[in-house]
Amino acid sequence: MIRYVRHDEIDFDKWDVCIDNAINGMFYGYSWVLDMCARTWDALVEDDYRAVMPLPYRKKAGMKYVFQPFFVQQLGVFSTHSLTEDVSKRFIDAIPGVFLFGEFSMNTYNPLPSDHPYISGRGVTHELDLIPPYGQLREKYSKNTRRNIKKALESGVFVTSHGRPEEIIQAFRQNRGSRNIPFTEKDYQVLKHVIYAGIYKGMVSLKCAYSATNDFCAGIVFFTSHNKSVWLFSGSTPEARSNSAMSLLVDEYIRENAGKEMILDFEGSADPNLARFYRGFGSEECVFLHIKMIRMPFVLKPLINLYLNLRNYLK
Repeated sequence: MIRYVRHDEIDFDKWDVCIDNAINGMFYGYSWVLDMCARTWDALVEDDYRAVMPLPYRKKAGMKYVFQPFFVQQLGVFSTHSLTEDVSKRFIDAIPGVFLFGEFSMNTYNPLPSDHPYISGRGVTHELDLIPPYGQLREKYSKNTRRNIKKALESGVFVTSHGRPEEIIQAFRQNRGSRNIPFTEKDYQVLKHVIYAGIYKGMVSLKCAYSATNDFCAGIVFFTSHNKSVWLFSGSTPEARSNSAMSLLVDEYIRENAGKEMILDFEGSADPNLARFYRGFGSEECVFLHIKMIRMPFVLKPLINLYLNLRNYLK
């Protein structure tokens, strides 16, 4: 039986054990990540935490709605038993009426019937299986990727695991983050706290690239759990675009982890240029579903749609 559980009634020990043992477990689902990124969240729980689905929410005009927090690409159902279309559908159907609307993402293991009325689109991530030895993985690199790696090496770029999260965040803020990215100061603080919490728990590793003159060029935050390493966040300077430091960073991470029973999840992108960059390392697309749920009187639906579309535009 699936039941709705308010935040103050959740057994967080059992919750995290469920995420630990879930066949599709991801770090996004841990209670401490949700506490930081979502701040307010309730949940759906099946039986004695056999399967769970977090419901991050906010309030607008006194109405509660489900949303997708920043820095959390996928949520949906996490389960210690098989995941089918019926399981995903039963959880979505169990979202209580207290949530009048919502827009959020499931995870790559959460199928739904293709005609489900709440499916609003499909997100894409890119994954690379790191089990083969490095030589075999490198053979699948595109010519452009190999050329960029060579360029970075010839430019004197070097890679270290001893950078600081602040350098990566600052590089993002000064460059890409200055171009209509809707992160607030509070959002960046949340990101920093999540990264440091992950470092403390032994789940986060950093890769940073510096120029021949020891100037920071680029950095990536990798979050590893459940035999999957997720590219959570990255930042780069204009110099990184000219010396291809990011290509060398990814190559070094693949080199260090090749042969392990692990998947590198690039977190995907709707940006065709970024998608091409990820595919250049031999990664393959994986799809997850976007959900849009509106349970409002007919006359109010256009207003909710306008609000959701405006919020997505501002992203």
